[in-house]
Amino acid sequence: MSTPKGHRVLIVTGEPLGARMAGPAIRALEMAKLLAPTHQVMLGTMGACDLAVDGVETMHLSHQNLRQIVEGADVIIFQGVFLSVHHWVGTSDAVIIPDIYDPFHLETLEQESDLPMPERWEVSYMTVESLNHQIRRGDFFVCASEKQRDFWLGQLAGQGRINPTTYDEDASLRRLIDVAPFGLPEEPATQQRHGIRGVVEGVGMDDKVILWGGGVYNWFDPLTLIRAVAQVSAHVPDVRLVFMGMKHPNPDVPAMAMANRARELAEELGLTGRHVFFNETWVPYADRADLLLDADLGVSCHFDHIETEFSFRTRILDYLWAGLPIVCTQGDAFAELVDSEGLGGTAAPEDVDGLAEVLTGLLLDDEARQRAAQRSREVSRRFVWRTSLAPLLRFMEDPRRAPDLHPDTPRPHTAAYAAQRGKRPAFGLVADLSLVRTYLDQGGAGELARRMAGRVKRVARESVSGR
Repeated sequence: MSTPKGHRVLIVTGEPLGARMAGPAIRALEMAKLLAPTHQVMLGTMGACDLAVDGVETMHLSHQNLRQIVEGADVIIFQGVFLSVHHWVGTSDAVIIPDIYDPFHLETLEQESDLPMPERWEVSYMTVESLNHQIRRGDFFVCASEKQRDFWLGQLAGQGRINPTTYDEDASLRRLIDVAPFGLPEEPATQQRHGIRGVVEGVGMDDKVILWGGGVYNWFDPLTLIRAVAQVSAHVPDVRLVFMGMKHPNPDVPAMAMANRARELAEELGLTGRHVFFNETWVPYADRADLLLDADLGVSCHFDHIETEFSFRTRILDYLWAGLPIVCTQGDAFAELVDSEGLGGTAAPEDVDGLAEVLTGLLLDDEARQRAAQRSREVSRRFVWRTSLAPLLRFMEDPRRAPDLHPDTPRPHTAAYAAQRGKRPAFGLVADLSLVRTYLDQGGAGELARRMAGRVKRVARESVSGR
């Protein structure tokens, strides 16, 4: 299984690989770069690929080349619905590592909330089954936080993966699932040119800039922030709120309703072009420091719902990297970090007055802002990629099949066990359709659900009837 240079590793993301990348693609890229010195690494995407990386073979994965590439891999690391679409990959002898840092079955509850209820049920069913499929097959899992790990342990237990065999190998179950959060470059953020000040029309060199890093999605709450900035402007006339990127780099990701609502509210309050600014394009990954280092504060606001409980806001890591004071909504792991480490300030969900007070206080208090900025720089050192991905690197020193999935492991011979370990997941029943494959390549689980309305109901009926 081994080669002169470690193992043959295939890392798969559904996001485009290029100058402009979203978080999943960035994470896959950084994994590839860390593994490349000791392994033969292929970095593949089901989307567009226009990226060259030293020591890494990058490629677009298609239905024409995928089987050959998979058959040549010793280890497969993937995100999202890859395994459920290409269910035959699960029959490979390769070590399979699902990267479940994004609990997308929770995310889609909000993302698809504007769909008719039957379609919402279909999205929910398909995303849950997709995750259950990979949980039944994965040899090792990585997630983003200890709280997430607790959550995933429950799902692993429900699928029978916490069993005498995995327990006997490691009673802590760290050999089954460990925490490998999103990370940061080891090199400090440096600015090559101004990205906001004197560049965005209406933002001067001495204005007070609040930066919303990343996109505006339905599970975020830019509306409370925009209303708060309206209040802040009465005390800080030169306050400028800049939304860093409104258009997702994946062309198949549709515009979010919340992004439109944010634009409409800013216009309604007379803030657009005066105190609120929208950057309509996505900032290239290599250029993001130019915008981050033009800001006085970094901000992230969300609602009080289940997605928040298990989220890991990667944009806040960029704020740490840039040494920005952080203002965010309470309720997630990063808000606890902000409060406990003195990184800025927090406010309750949808608390316009409280958020305005925190923002105003930091913008008017230079010393408090500088203290928070210094703490951000210090805390950022905990999150460099080599540290955050250390559990994955350790596993890759000796990757192996999970003991309960190893071909030589004895298994119970009961009907209940056989049913629980079913070899024909619901997603697999539709995965052979070339049309379905194309939809998932292009748009992920949400796109498949939108296109495949009614398919899951039929699968469920067939399962009930015993077909």
